[in-house]
Amino acid sequence: MVENAAGLIVAAGDEREREMIMPLTKIGSISVIKRIVLTFQQANISLILVVTGYQALEVERDLAGYGVIFLRNENYESTDKFQSVKMGLEYLQGTCKKVVYTPVNVPMYTAETVRNLLSMEQKIVIPSYRDKVGHPIVLDMELAPEILSYQGEGGLNDAIRGLRLKKDYLETEDPGIAINPERIEKLDSLLETHNQNLIHPFLRISIEKESLFFDARASLLLTLINETHSVKGACRYMAISNGKAWTILNDLEKNLGYAVVERKQGGKQGGKTYLTEEGKLFLEKYRKFEEQVKQYARKSFFEIFDEYKGQ
Repeated sequence: MVENAAGLIVAAGDEREREMIMPLTKIGSISVIKRIVLTFQQANISLILVVTGYQALEVERDLAGYGVIFLRNENYESTDKFQSVKMGLEYLQGTCKKVVYTPVNVPMYTAETVRNLLSMEQKIVIPSYRDKVGHPIVLDMELAPEILSYQGEGGLNDAIRGLRLKKDYLETEDPGIAINPERIEKLDSLLETHNQNLIHPFLRISIEKESLFFDARASLLLTLINETHSVKGACRYMAISNGKAWTILNDLEKNLGYAVVERKQGGKQGGKTYLTEEGKLFLEKYRKFEEQVKQYARKSFFEIFDEYKGQ
C-alpha cells in the first residue's frame, strides 16, 4: 500500500553539532522527538521514519509503542545530516507519494501547518514565517532519485537547488517553523500554544479474542515483513527482538487459525519470510478498518469538541 505522505525525522547527530537540540531534550513533559511524532500523527501521517544515530537505543525506547520505523545511521559521527536524509529517502522510495522532512531540532510547528503544506501541488514546498523559511519541507518522492544521486557539498539545500525546479513557499502564521534552535527559551514560549494544538483523538485499535492478538504494532510488523521479506529486518526497523516478533506472529496465527507468514529456505543468503495471501488480505482489511475508524473518530471528536476545531 502506497501512502499519500510519510514523515522523515532526522535525529542522528550528537551534541557536538552546532545548533543541535538532542532528540530526548524535553520541551514541556515530552521529548522533542515525541512532540514531532505526535504532530505528524495529528496531521494524519501514519508512516513515520526516524533516522537515529547518537543515543539510538534511548530514542527507540522513548518512541516505543508509537508505531514509527527506525533506521540507524551507524556512521553518524563521520557523516553529515544529508547522509541521514539520503538514507531515509532511499528507504521510503515506493512507499509514499510525498515526504515531510524535518530535522529533530525544529519541533514546534503545528499539524495544521503540515496539512497545509501537503495540500500544495508543487513538488517542493517550504514554509515561511514573516519572510523567514523553515521546516518541515515537503518533497514529491519523484525527486528522490535525483536527490540521492547528488554528490556535491551544501547538503539538501544545494541538492534541491540543483533540481532547477520552482519551489513554492507557503507563508504561515506559525512561528514554530523557524524557531532558533539555540534559544531553547523561545521553544518554551511556544509551549502552551503548541500543547493546545496537540489536542486530538488518539486511538489504539486492537482485535481481541480471549485476549488481544492484533494491534498497530502487529500491523507494522506484517507491513515490514511484506517489504523486507525478513523477520529479522522487520525487527531492526521496529527496534524489537526477534523472539518478540515470533511471539506476535505465532499468537496471531493461533487466533486466526491459519498461517500469516511462510518461510522459504534460501542459499548462501539464507531463507526469506513472506506474507501468505491470507496474511496479506487480513492486513489489508485491518488497515482499511483502522483508517475508517480513525476518520470517523476525528470527525466525531471535532463535531463534539468544536472548541478544538481548526487545529
